Amino acid sequence: MLLSPVIIYTDGSCNTQTCCGAWAAIIIVGEQKTILHGTEKDTTHNRMELLAVLKSIDFAVSRYPEIPLEIYTDSQYVTNLPERAEKLLGSRFITKKGNVLKNSDLLQELISLLKSHTIAFHKVKAHQKNSTRENLNREVDMICRKVMRDSCE
Repeated sequence: MLLSPVIIYTDGSCNTQTCCGAWAAIIIVGEQKTILHGTEKDTTHNRMELLAVLKSIDFAVSRYPEIPLEIYTDSQYVTNLPERAEKLLGSRFITKKGNVLKNSDLLQELISLLKSHTIAFHKVKAHQKNSTRENLNREVDMICRKVMRDSCE
């Protein structure tokens, strides 16, 4: 029996002046829709994008361990990770200047999850206007912005 994938939309954002960030995810399984979100202090935009993906994977895998995941994000940083994984592992997450790569802890965690679960990433355009059909990327973006406004200001 072919299992329908878990559909996940994620977004992360950070106020560059306060370094306070937020992340959000919408997880769709059949007709059930779950919204996750959170905030972090002293963070970056890319870290929030990664955290949104990791939190949503943790949630989905804990409930649906055998079902493939389809993750939709506007983050090129996230969608390009599978292609960069081998190079990152080979460099042990150290830059050419000898520094530890930013977000290496989250990158390592995500690469590990990619090896043990069926996960596909899809790049979507950021901040698209509403249309006549449901726009879950726009919805997760609005949730993320609201969480950041409510918690970080």
